[in-house]
Amino acid sequence: MRHYKHLTLFERENLLLLKAKGYSITAIAEKLGRNKGTISRELRRNASDGEYMPVTAQQQYQKRRVACRPRKRLDNGNILEHVKHKLLECQWSPEEIAGRIRAEYGQCVISTTTIYRAIYNGMLNAPKGSTANIVRKLRHKGKRRRKRSAEEKRGKIKISHDITERPSGAEDRSELGHWEADTVVGKQGKACLVTLVDRKSRYLLCGKADGKNAQAVSKTMIDLLLGAKALSVTPDRGKEFAKHAEVTEYLGGLPFYFPQPHQPWQRGTNENTNGLLREYLPKGKDITDIPDDYIQEKVIMLNLRPRKCLDYKTPYEVHFSKALHLA
Repeated sequence: MRHYKHLTLFERENLLLLKAKGYSITAIAEKLGRNKGTISRELRRNASDGEYMPVTAQQQYQKRRVACRPRKRLDNGNILEHVKHKLLECQWSPEEIAGRIRAEYGQCVISTTTIYRAIYNGMLNAPKGSTANIVRKLRHKGKRRRKRSAEEKRGKIKISHDITERPSGAEDRSELGHWEADTVVGKQGKACLVTLVDRKSRYLLCGKADGKNAQAVSKTMIDLLLGAKALSVTPDRGKEFAKHAEVTEYLGGLPFYFPQPHQPWQRGTNENTNGLLREYLPKGKDITDIPDDYIQEKVIMLNLRPRKCLDYKTPYEVHFSKALHLA
């Protein structure tokens, strides 16, 4: 395969010499071993007032070459600072950053690949850090998983409704108010977080419970759902949700729908959101003494984080039907 080569200064000088001798464009092309279209285009583009000067033509060519080369997006200081801010301070993923900018401005300002390339090249490191500050560990790395066929041997709770009975507005995510529930544990025997995620908007409600027991978890759920639109709740089958009937009664008949044991994908919205929350509250960290203000600050960050599944809108925007400027 032959690759096209641009005219050199030497060729341009020969072109001028042959042209001065009266050679035709076709004859000049044959002498220089070039296509006649190349010669014709060169004279048309680089001649000034009918005169062709090789040095001037070479300078014009060099300027055009610089202008036509693709520019690195992150050479733009504003884009670089925006990407660093969202990565390091807001914990957005590269895909979320690129997608949100595209969603707000209607064009691809920077691609996900460009951001990842910059991360691994060290362009986006924190001042005193390394790529470890940005490159995230896999959320499920090293996590032991139970086989689907494994028999359930833990204590079982009485359920009110099976997940197959859940209304269509919850199943197809067409209606706000259908929540998935779970707990986030720090140290065993200490305080935990109760998380509720709306299936349609992915909006997160989160509160601290004194412990991972049914009484404390039920109380926190009631506090979180009071004043919120609540049509159903889908928790897992852990013992911490054993008092779901009390929540149902207190909140005017709010129904609970339970998935099959060890099938977290049936409430994957909450599982995914808890994974995001774990970036701020890693396993083994005692939640008891963590201030509520800090927890709510992280909840707000997640609710203002664009999601690919929402066309890069944020859970807050979808939940409250408001548009924000974040990019």
